[in-house]
Amino acid sequence: MSESSTPNVKYSRVLLKVSGEALMGEKGFGCDVEVLDKLSHDLKEVYDFGIQLCLVVGGGNIFRGASSSSPFGFERASNDYIGMLATMMNALSLQNALEKINVQSRVLSAIPITAVCETYIRRRAIRHLEKGRVVICAAGVGNPFFTTDTAAALRGIEMGCDAIFKGTQVDGVYSADPKKTVDAVRYDRISYRDLLSLDLKIMDVAAVSLAREHSVPIIVFNLGKRGSFADIIRGRGLYTTICN
Repeated sequence: MSESSTPNVKYSRVLLKVSGEALMGEKGFGCDVEVLDKLSHDLKEVYDFGIQLCLVVGGGNIFRGASSSSPFGFERASNDYIGMLATMMNALSLQNALEKINVQSRVLSAIPITAVCETYIRRRAIRHLEKGRVVICAAGVGNPFFTTDTAAALRGIEMGCDAIFKGTQVDGVYSADPKKTVDAVRYDRISYRDLLSLDLKIMDVAAVSLAREHSVPIIVFNLGKRGSFADIIRGRGLYTTICN
């Protein structure tokens, strides 16, 4: 691809956090095939820019560890491990969707499940990126009590990503939920400190604190809009940058 066709691309390696809910679409549970197809083509567009791409997937479309303790009566740690297995299902689904359109990818799990994927090792993950493969990280950080947002921050930092992209259902960070508050204000840019002090729950405190400590920007955008990821990569469209 020529340089003229990829203007303003300032990233060489990025991480995208994909929530389980984003894969669910309108179904209410599991993965929506149309959503997977759209997302895989959006990822391919960025991949074709020559950018090294890694993903962290959530599992909330199948099982939410943190919020499932009350109805099931399980202890939190057990819930979280079940949630980690849910992320594995999503990761394998996304891998297959990508490889259907000739984008080579590898699933790396923080919990060893060697019959279906590789175990996450930092150097191995980086090597896959260098060979032009999309790396899909599953099972969070491999320990309970940590969210997949925290896993996204951790993987983004340890793999040397230029930025962490958080795909949501709205086009950035707002002062309140824009779907519930008409006069909610959208931020083009906000500091880590202000995000935390205003208690804007776009990511959990541990994830934001990690990114802040290592000065890795977090970019929040609407993943549901077709082509939005590629637009943001090129500096177009609406998004919020969280930085120092």
